[in-house]
Amino acid sequence: MKVSQKVQIVIPTSIQKELKIKKGDELLLVKKGRKIMLEKSQGLARNVEDDFKDLLVLAEHTAKKLWDNKEDEIWNEYLKDKK
Repeated sequence: MKVSQKVQIVIPTSIQKELKIKKGDELLLVKKGRKIMLEKSQGLARNVEDDFKDLLVLAEHTAKKLWDNKEDEIWNEYLKDKK
């Protein structure tokens, strides 16, 4: 892959087809250190949500253990809404 005079790159056709990248799609560019990653921005929020789903459950469980208080009805109402 070469960078053009306009500092543009072309995604190979095989990768475009495999990832279903079409004209007008938005891509997210992520840089970490000296590495670059491209990802379709469509569905990114869903992917991030899936990645952190277990973390949310653990955080709620931990918070309940820390603040479990029979006199604290606010927490019980919060948990009732989550079921």
